[in-house]
Amino acid sequence: MDVWSSGESYDAYVGRWSRPVAAAFVGWLDRPPGARWLDVGCGTGALAEAVLAAAPTDVVGVDPSPAFVASATAAVPDPRVRFGVGDARALPVRNGWFDVAVSGLMLNFVAERTAVLGEMRRAVGHGGVVGAYVWDYPDGMQLMSAYWDAAEELGLADPTAHEAVRFGFCRPEPLRAMFAAAGLTGVDVTEIVVPTVFGDFDDFWSPFLGGTGAAPAHLAALPPDQQIQLRDAVRQRLPPADDGAIRLTARAWAVRGTAP
Repeated sequence: MDVWSSGESYDAYVGRWSRPVAAAFVGWLDRPPGARWLDVGCGTGALAEAVLAAAPTDVVGVDPSPAFVASATAAVPDPRVRFGVGDARALPVRNGWFDVAVSGLMLNFVAERTAVLGEMRRAVGHGGVVGAYVWDYPDGMQLMSAYWDAAEELGLADPTAHEAVRFGFCRPEPLRAMFAAAGLTGVDVTEIVVPTVFGDFDDFWSPFLGGTGAAPAHLAALPPDQQIQLRDAVRQRLPPADDGAIRLTARAWAVRGTAP
């Protein structure tokens, strides 16, 4: 079971890497100043904060986690931005009120993805832009694959728990098809790759102890001896550089379309 109970733990685990992705994503969307933005599944506010570089008049973030909404509110105090608790499948917003509806690292955690995209399309109305990005779990998220590959090899995780399996649709063509199925036109997909550099193995491993996210939640459910066994197996997969650092990369796929 995925756990999303702590904004601080999430930022330590993967939120810090989502910030450069969010900035690149907003630049790629290239929306004009003065737009109204909706951030669906806003998490701890990384994407909403990046949107401020696009000079919006209004940014609304919605997330089902009260803890994440509280973290986002504290992290992004700009008066143009406000956050609230809400369900992506039934967004508490007016039809066509926004110019842009975006989602960062969220679509893979909802089963009704086409319905969510339909809600985002409703929120922007005719001519509005809907955009999202997700990690490339099948082939481009090294920090997570190192964990799940080791857990599966040790028999400590069911193969279906591996995020590369759970989120196999996080690739260009399935994403393109999903946006088209939601009625969006002119669908485009691009990759965003960011470095994920850790000072040493402890810097890599300690965020997994926070319990927030799929892999940390899985780890927390294991008995202590198996946690140690898994930690050592992951360490073997990540040999450090001469300076002790572990240098990996993370790839996200970004997709956008227009509401007809």
